Amino acid sequence: MIGETPLLDDGVTVTDLLDAPPATEAARATETAGHAIVRTLEEHGIPRAYVVPGESFLEVLDGLHDSSIETIITRQEGGAAYMADAEGKLTDLPGVVMVTRGPGAANALVGIHTAWQDSTPLVLFIGLIPKDHRQREAFQEFDIHGWFERGAKRVFVLDSAERASEVTAEAIFAARSGRPGPVVVGLPEDIIREQVPVTPHPPIPVATGGISRGDQVALSDALASARKPLVVTGGSDWTAESSRQLTAWLEHTGIAAAAEWRTEGVVGSDSPSYVGPIGYGRPKPTYDLFAETDLVVFIGTLPGDVLTSYIARQGWDSRNFIVSMDALLRGRSGAVSHQIVAKPPAFVRDLVALDIEPDPAWRVWTAKMRRQQEDFAALPTPGTSGPARMDSLMAHLVPLLDRDAIVTLGAGEHTNWAHRYMPVRQHPAMVSAGNGSMGYSIPSAVAASLDFPERQVVTIAGDGEFLMNGQELATARQYGATPLVIVMDNAEYGTIRTHQERHHPERVSGTQLVNPDFAAMAAAFGGFGVRVEDDAQIPRAVADALEATRGGRFALIHLIVEQRAQAY
Repeated sequence: MIGETPLLDDGVTVTDLLDAPPATEAARATETAGHAIVRTLEEHGIPRAYVVPGESFLEVLDGLHDSSIETIITRQEGGAAYMADAEGKLTDLPGVVMVTRGPGAANALVGIHTAWQDSTPLVLFIGLIPKDHRQREAFQEFDIHGWFERGAKRVFVLDSAERASEVTAEAIFAARSGRPGPVVVGLPEDIIREQVPVTPHPPIPVATGGISRGDQVALSDALASARKPLVVTGGSDWTAESSRQLTAWLEHTGIAAAAEWRTEGVVGSDSPSYVGPIGYGRPKPTYDLFAETDLVVFIGTLPGDVLTSYIARQGWDSRNFIVSMDALLRGRSGAVSHQIVAKPPAFVRDLVALDIEPDPAWRVWTAKMRRQQEDFAALPTPGTSGPARMDSLMAHLVPLLDRDAIVTLGAGEHTNWAHRYMPVRQHPAMVSAGNGSMGYSIPSAVAASLDFPERQVVTIAGDGEFLMNGQELATARQYGATPLVIVMDNAEYGTIRTHQERHHPERVSGTQLVNPDFAAMAAAFGGFGVRVEDDAQIPRAVADALEATRGGRFALIHLIVEQRAQAY
């Protein structure tokens, strides 16, 4: 009838069709919860996710298919978690790792412990069994809260699909806020398949604190009366700009700066204010620092048991300021004179604006401690023949490194050579596991090379430590990471052997190893490998390995050394 809107066969009017949005727009009005997670990660600027795939989170994997986020497929969940931890240390965003339930979650737990003790922002997504399968001992069922709540900042389980974007944003915020750390998000496989409205959830601002008026007065007064002030940097909550600002301020005032164990590079090793690292295996000169200083300012770290091994024996008799966003100061040892609630960049921003009158005595003491560090870090004379030595490798390698080279480390006595000789001149410069976690070297080197493809990356691994995650060289090959890997092979778990000789001399037990040809292993994975047994082979091996990394391949130097060789 004229004047009426005709009905189509299904009862829809022509006007309805004309007024309806295009099909593509209608499709964008909803998405699965799994796709919402990926979209939110994109909106937060997450560049990549380290993944061991599992059927429990297929919907998230599908969302990654067309995403700007690079999916890095790794070979074991522990390696994936270490890569995410390294990325959290190297960048200003949390590292993201995705694994499946049960065994996958168990393997990733080592990365959560590392991130917790190192205060590293990290988000671990774990696929879970369907919601209605719970409490039935279903295939790969586990208690996500029981496993992770005491070792993570927060544990979420996405039981409402509509909250997928919100929970993802909250997880990233929780990982970055306050004292950074790991956050775990459980994803029931049925929930993440549900369709939900597209609901963006913007990034949540992170409070950074700063120097209050009271802090300013207290710090200024403390510096005015100090003769030998010392700054100790640490943690992973730094930026390149705050590193530059602090270094310039220290050099202007003449104040000394030491680095927390395995976090070197906030103040470059070539700065006249840098006086060495503090921690296990510390250089002998740094033992004098705590003995002589009368004021210590810890920035981004705490006077924990590793940093204060000297204090534990000698007693604490100097004032200290602790700059930390953790109001509870978890992990500290000894008394505290004053806390400033601030993240390192905010503290440094306010510090450089203070009117601090330098005391000439500061520069005198700093120069004295600096000379000790320079003498200690002077490169050794390389050997020309005889059994291969790490000293000789350092002597040949270090002069050839780029100024902005990054060094990554696992755990063991092999790290001593890096702390002593490797230059760390441009933040970020060193990535390691402060909890002494073995197997960190290769995954962290892969992450560093992916994060900074234009920079040289060197990792030093022990023979025992290397085989714990050496399979991630396959990941390096797959994604074009080009680190130089040095494997120091002394056919033993060297750190444990050292303790053993101290407590049970000449009773070697449980520490000796028989190793494969690591150079051949590197070649099998598609990289360059060279085996070195004599000092005379080192110059050519180093040159060839560096050439291979410049040509787009990872390289590995398998250095056979004698047992019981020590760096210091």
